Amino acid sequence: MAQRAVWLIRHEPGTPLGGTVRFSRRYPTVEKRAKIFNGTSYVPVPEDGPFLKALLFQLRLLDDDKDFVERRDSCSHINKSSIYGLVVGGEELWPVVAFLKNDMIFASVPLVEQALSPRPSLISISGVSQGLELLFGIQDFLYSSQKNDTDLNTKVSQLPDLLLQACPLGTLLDANLQNSLNSINFSSVTQPQKQPAWKVGTYKGKPQISIFITEKVKCMQYGKQDIADTWQVVGTVACKCDLEGIMPNVTISLNLPTNGSPLQDIIVHPCVTSLDSAILTSSSIDPIDDSAFSGPYKFPFTPPLESFSLCHYTSQVPVPPILGSYHMKEEEGQLKITVNLKLHESVKNNFEICEAHIPFYNRGPVTHLEHKVSFGQLEVFREKSLLVWIIGQKFPKSMEISLSGTLTFGIKGHNKQPFDHICTGNTAYVKLHFRISDYTLTGCYADQHSVQVFASGKPKISAYRKLISCDYYIWNSKAPAPVTYASLLP
Repeated sequence: MAQRAVWLIRHEPGTPLGGTVRFSRRYPTVEKRAKIFNGTSYVPVPEDGPFLKALLFQLRLLDDDKDFVERRDSCSHINKSSIYGLVVGGEELWPVVAFLKNDMIFASVPLVEQALSPRPSLISISGVSQGLELLFGIQDFLYSSQKNDTDLNTKVSQLPDLLLQACPLGTLLDANLQNSLNSINFSSVTQPQKQPAWKVGTYKGKPQISIFITEKVKCMQYGKQDIADTWQVVGTVACKCDLEGIMPNVTISLNLPTNGSPLQDIIVHPCVTSLDSAILTSSSIDPIDDSAFSGPYKFPFTPPLESFSLCHYTSQVPVPPILGSYHMKEEEGQLKITVNLKLHESVKNNFEICEAHIPFYNRGPVTHLEHKVSFGQLEVFREKSLLVWIIGQKFPKSMEISLSGTLTFGIKGHNKQPFDHICTGNTAYVKLHFRISDYTLTGCYADQHSVQVFASGKPKISAYRKLISCDYYIWNSKAPAPVTYASLLP
C-alpha cells in the first residue's frame, strides 16, 4: 500500500490553464516498484503541467471543453467513483484518485502491485483506499478552522513537512495531519521546534539565496577517421541559503531551453527530500532519444547553513564548444606546427580567459621560433619548452583562427626541461584553457521566479552560471595518441 504521487490543485476558471498546482510530491522509490510490478503496462507519472491539463480535461473543468468525447462522455464510461484514467502522451495513467472540493482538487496515483493489463478490480488495489484516506486527511487539515486565504496558504506551506511524517516514502501512517503538525512542533505551536542534530545553529539576518551553476567541459580531439573525438559536460549546482528558522524549505527548479541537452547521472545532496523518478533514472549509459527527460528538474530540500553542492550531473552536448586540429611534424631537426581553432556558432563569444597551451616534452629549450598567428598573441617560455597562445576575450567574426610556426630546440638538460612518459616522439597536444561567465553549454539555468521558499521573510534570489574548460586536449593528428575507448574500425 503506497502512493506514487500526490497533488493539490487549485481550480481557477477563466485562467489560461484552468488551474494551478499548489503542491505536489513524488515518491521515486515507489515509482521504481511500480515499474517492476506493472511490467510492460507501466506508465510513468507525468510532470505537473501535463498532469494538470489531463486531469482538468477528464473532470470536465476546462473552460473551452464543450465537445463530446467518446472515451470520456459516452454512456459506457459513466464514472460512479473518484477513480479515473488520464491520457497523457498517448498512454493512459490508471488509477488516478481525484475529487473536487471548495475549488481545490485533491489527487493521487496509488501503487498497483500487479500488471495493469487486464485491468484489475479496484477492490483488489489496497492503495486506492489508502489514497482516498490520505486525500481526505489533507482536506480536513486544510479546511478545519480556516478563516481566510492566508490561513490556507500557511497550511499548504506546511504540507511538505507534514507528509514526511504522515506519509514517509509514500506509505500512509496517519491520515490525521494535525497529529503530525503537533509532533514536529511548527512555529504555530507553543512548543519550541527541536534543533536537528546535523544543523549546528540558525541564521539571523537578511534572507537571501544564491545559486551557482558551474559546468566543466572535457574533450579529446584526435583529427583521425579511425578514432572518434569525445567530449562531455560535468555540472555542479552549488547553493548558499541564508534563511531564518530551524527547518526552512526551498524548492529550486533547473530548466533547459528547447534545444538544451538533457541532464544525466544526477547525484543530489542528502538534504534533498524527494525527486521525480525520471531525474534519478536518466543515465549517460543509455542512448539519448526524443523521449529523454528534459526538465524542469525540481529539487525540494532543507538547506544547511553553509554553502553546499545541491547536485552534480553530466550531459552529452551535440558538439564541443571549440573544434580544433593540430599538426606537428619534424623536418631536418626542426618542428613545424599548425594549429586551427573554430568556435562553434552556438557558443557565447565572450570569454573571461581563452588560451591555448602548446608544450613540447622531452626536448631541450626553445632556441629559435618563427611563427604567424591570425589572431591574438603568442608568448614563448623557452626554458619550459612551452608556447602560450593568448586568444583573448573574443574570437573574430569568422569564428576561425590559426597559428603556424617552426621551432628549433637546444640540447636537452638533465632536470630543467619538462618530461612526460606519454608525449614521446611526435605524440603531442594542445590544451585549451577558457572560461565563460553567465553561460552553460547545456543551456541549464535556475529560474529565479520559480524558486519556492517556505520560511519567514521574502529572500533575495541570485543565480550565476559559468562554463570552464577541463582536460580539453587536441592531439597531434600526425602521430599516435592515447585513447581509452574502442576505435571506429571493426
